[in-house]
Amino acid sequence: MAAPRELLEIAGRQVAISNPGKVYFPRAGYTKLDLVRYYLAVADGAVRAVARRPLILKRYVDGVEAEPFFQKRAPDQRPAWIETSTFTFPSGRVAEEVVIRDAAQLAWVVNLGCVDLNPHPVRAEDMEHPDELRIDLDPVPGVAWPQVRDVAAVVRQVLDDHGLVGWPKTSGSRGIHVWVRLHPRWPFDQVRRAALALAREVERRAPELATSKWWKEERHGVFLDYNQNARDRTTASAWSVRPTPDARVSMPMSWDALASCDPAAYTLATVPALYAAHGDPHAGIDDAPGALDGLLALAARQEQDGALDAPWPPHFEKHAGEAPRVAPSRAKKPRAPAGAGEARTPRTRASKLPLIVIGQAATKAEALAGLERWKVRYPDVTARLAPEHVLVDQQRGRSSAWYRVRINLVAIPEAERPAQEALDPDYDPWRGHAPPGAPPTDRSGAS
Repeated sequence: MAAPRELLEIAGRQVAISNPGKVYFPRAGYTKLDLVRYYLAVADGAVRAVARRPLILKRYVDGVEAEPFFQKRAPDQRPAWIETSTFTFPSGRVAEEVVIRDAAQLAWVVNLGCVDLNPHPVRAEDMEHPDELRIDLDPVPGVAWPQVRDVAAVVRQVLDDHGLVGWPKTSGSRGIHVWVRLHPRWPFDQVRRAALALAREVERRAPELATSKWWKEERHGVFLDYNQNARDRTTASAWSVRPTPDARVSMPMSWDALASCDPAAYTLATVPALYAAHGDPHAGIDDAPGALDGLLALAARQEQDGALDAPWPPHFEKHAGEAPRVAPSRAKKPRAPAGAGEARTPRTRASKLPLIVIGQAATKAEALAGLERWKVRYPDVTARLAPEHVLVDQQRGRSSAWYRVRINLVAIPEAERPAQEALDPDYDPWRGHAPPGAPPTDRSGAS
């Protein structure tokens, strides 16, 4: 028997929704068709946020409690009215990626299992010059929402001082995004350079609240992730539903609304009515492009004062003037090969920071289960750890994410610190394959 499907008439086209009753959000009970109907209810805003931009397809084909996979290339089997554009990655490889211009194309992408939409910051007509500067405020564990809002206010001040207009939105998780529309004149490297300069200036103005430090063990407060502006980075767009239990939305805001909002109030169930009543707070974003001259001049002054280029993601080529891609307090220490029948231990680094690796896993649930087993073995240590001392890193693998858990034992007296043990769980995402820029035996990953 053929799988059930529902045909929708959208923008003059018929769009088939396969398995419309499949539950995508088990705890809230929302189905694939609920997700599609949400996007149709906010279609003008959702399309505006991704229009003419190539997309990475992040597909949750078994719902949000299963792991997604990333698909760069448009499916071979697609309607003739699905558009694509050729995107070039840092490796030099290219991919024909889906481009959305209307609500029918939007619904077709959602039907693939794309819960949120992840566009590049470029338009199909000019793939080398971003027209969007992306400011990602990522709080470390334990940081409360009011502090994230306070940092966003400082971001707004810095943008104002440099002649740029910021358009804020909730991330749909714990953070805030601020998008800045640009004239498409500057290449990716210069946009990232401007983002780094802004992050450092926000840190200078609010050193107790914000950080531009790349290495997780050095961060505090709210991290401004400048590397979201590197060539191959994508981020969930405005109006995207996020893969959270409550189907939370990355909600575009005015600055006044951001100052008093509760991000938990914006979900797949609540946002359509708000959209119908108030429209899109970012409706004017395309009418307010700005120039990077001010931030690039700030970057030049920072560099004259001795600031190095901050570390790039590990699969990018090394850049002139770039700081080392190893945390300043760390140096590699070779790992002895395991003998026959011996448990394999991770490659470690000599460090002023007492970091140990608990495990690496294909899923976050497996990684956190390993962490809980470690906590059971070390209850006295666990009781003295602050939230920021537990580092759960999502890493990008070949086609899907994987997870690493580390513990910073800085709060534990040296004589009482647990030793590095064999990884539990012990997942190697690169088994049989070389990670970008590293031999197959390198398990260090990026922080």
